[in-house]
Amino acid sequence: MLTINVNGQDREFDGDPNTPLLWFVRDELALTGTKFGCGAGLCGACTVHVDDVASRSCLTTVGEAAGKRVTTIEGLSADGSHPVQKAWRELNVPQCGFCQAGQIMQAASLLTRNRAPSDGEIVEEMAGNICRCGCYQRIHAAVRLAAGGV
Repeated sequence: MLTINVNGQDREFDGDPNTPLLWFVRDELALTGTKFGCGAGLCGACTVHVDDVASRSCLTTVGEAAGKRVTTIEGLSADGSHPVQKAWRELNVPQCGFCQAGQIMQAASLLTRNRAPSDGEIVEEMAGNICRCGCYQRIHAAVRLAAGGV
C-alpha cells in the first residue's frame, strides 16, 4: 500500500506502483481538472505539482509520487484566489480551456521558485505547455500580472 498526500490529504493506493499518477488522480480520486493530453509528457495538460515542482502526471508513476505532496488544480486554491488563477480570470485567458489547468499549474510552479521572472524566463518555463487555441500572449500576460501579486 502506497500513501500519497494529494491536496493536503493522505490518500492510499494499492494498485500497480507503475500506474501513471494521472490515472490515480483522475480515476481513483475523481480530480478531473488534470487532463490527459498526449500521454508522453509533451503537451503539459496533465501538469500537477509534486513537492511544489511542476510535473507531468502522465509520466510520473504513483510509486514515484509515494510519500510526496501532490497538488492538482483543485488543490491550488479551493476558492480560486491563487494569484495565477485571479490573473487568468482578469485577462480572460482561456479559449477552449482544455490546457488551462496545466498552464496554471506550470505558471504557479514558476512563480513559487521565481517571484519576478523575466519575459524570457516565462517563455522558457511555459514552452512545454501547448495551447491549441494559441492563447500564448494572454497566458504570458497573465503570468506577468500574477508575478506582481505573488
